Amino acid sequence: MPQIETKNKLLAGYVALAPVIPVVTIADEKTAEALARTLVEAGLPVVEVTLRTKAALRAIERIARLVPEAVIAAGTIQRPGQIEDVASAGAKLIVTPGTPPALAEALAESALPAMPGCATVSEAMALADLRFSYLKFFPAIASGGLAWLKAVAAPVPQVSFCPTGGLDAASAPAFLALPNVACVGGAWMVPADAVAAGDWARIGTLARAAAGLSRAR
Repeated sequence: MPQIETKNKLLAGYVALAPVIPVVTIADEKTAEALARTLVEAGLPVVEVTLRTKAALRAIERIARLVPEAVIAAGTIQRPGQIEDVASAGAKLIVTPGTPPALAEALAESALPAMPGCATVSEAMALADLRFSYLKFFPAIASGGLAWLKAVAAPVPQVSFCPTGGLDAASAPAFLALPNVACVGGAWMVPADAVAAGDWARIGTLARAAAGLSRAR
């Protein structure tokens, strides 16, 4: 598969930048620049922009152009055809909530590094066979949380996880303490009401606290 080792090394560098990846859903692309800049300046340079709104691609384009120091992860990718869309918009990596076989193959062939989503041991093993080194564990809390991650460490030792889904400031440290957790994802530092109000000071405070969390490695 093309460039798989190069992509894994690139992704490892992104993951090492901060212990938390903010997961943002942007309804109005006009807020994208200020939101991304606030997160980057607070120490969270990797920002997952979910493709859950009509404004998402425009938001990615805006961040890529105006906040080039941000590492944009395009999230909620569900179909192979979306890969080229987000790459053209300026995303630097791809994150999926789950990974059907056709999507997994397309991600493996893509030039962009990817963190495919899984929720079961079988899914993690299948993605490991495609030589993905980092997987999104989603929805983390609903799918077994800490217990699942501890149990899967022995049978799938070659994979590191980014648990996302249901985590908050209180639960994140326990996940980050696990040796097979590279980082965590969450939206607690970007509350919807704060984004809607343009309360960047509040978001910056929450983001700095998230950036200061410790991890096992």
